[in-house]
Amino acid sequence: MFVDYKDEKRLGRFVTDRGKIVPRRVSGTCSMHQKQLTTAIKRARVLALLPFTSDFYR
Repeated sequence: MFVDYKDEKRLGRFVTDRGKIVPRRVSGTCSMHQKQLTTAIKRARVLALLPFTSDFYR
């Protein structure tokens, strides 16, 4: 499985409503894919594809 930082629908499943990245024990991914997922989410945040925090939390 290749984790693409441009696929915001797939990455949105691994981010909580508060904007936190879901841990491995909850998401069920292996260590290698969790690292790829974390890197992709952080890249998507920098490029403003995903928010750092949610709007109602501010």
